[in-house]
Amino acid sequence: MAAKKRPRKPLLLSHTRPASAKKKASLSSKATRSLIRKHHTLQKQLQSALLNGDDVSAETLRAELAASGGLQKYQEASMQGQSSERGGDSSKVLMGWISELLSKEKHGAIERGRLRMLEVGALKVDNACSRSGMLDTTRIDLHSQHPDIQTQDFMDMPKPSPETISRDGFDIVSLSLVVNYVGDAVARGEMLKRVSSFLRSDKQGGVGNDEAQTVLPALFLALPAPCVTNSRYMDEERLE
Repeated sequence: MAAKKRPRKPLLLSHTRPASAKKKASLSSKATRSLIRKHHTLQKQLQSALLNGDDVSAETLRAELAASGGLQKYQEASMQGQSSERGGDSSKVLMGWISELLSKEKHGAIERGRLRMLEVGALKVDNACSRSGMLDTTRIDLHSQHPDIQTQDFMDMPKPSPETISRDGFDIVSLSLVVNYVGDAVARGEMLKRVSSFLRSDKQGGVGNDEAQTVLPALFLALPAPCVTNSRYMDEERLE
């Protein structure tokens, strides 16, 4: 008597997908931090080589960056660091401040509609800011990971003119973990200076709430703690 064949178990859906459709393995917190630190170090060294006209070192550093996954791998690590599981969404802090400042129960409705915010270096569209009805957010990044994020270099972004600032200006510009990505100190300063060209005051169409005007328009600046605690030239008092 022939042995009965055991029925084959159906393959899991994940086993039938092409490799490109399978979920990417998540990096550990330690691996994520290591990748981000290495990327920043190589970027800083590359910027220094370019400023010194050292083309040979610059090419070597570019090759190292590419071998480590480049900007895309860096962004993937950053997105994992900002996930709710890792607790890295800095926009929660911003929303806490805004909610306290503009609570309808405390301060009345915002007179001119939602606050306009420019989020520079946006990686995700589901952070705390995106879930708020208080903000009308424009998101930009050098290498967009989502159709709702514009591919745009902030340093090349056209500035609103005096005639259009009330319409095209912003109440808040967010530079969360962005300035520290810039390898050159002068360029970091230029980025911070440029922010003011995009901010609009109450007279230029901003929020009319009296208490809001004490802090708006505003720059939301978030930096890794070592940029301040380990800096030879910067401390918390000077930063404030």
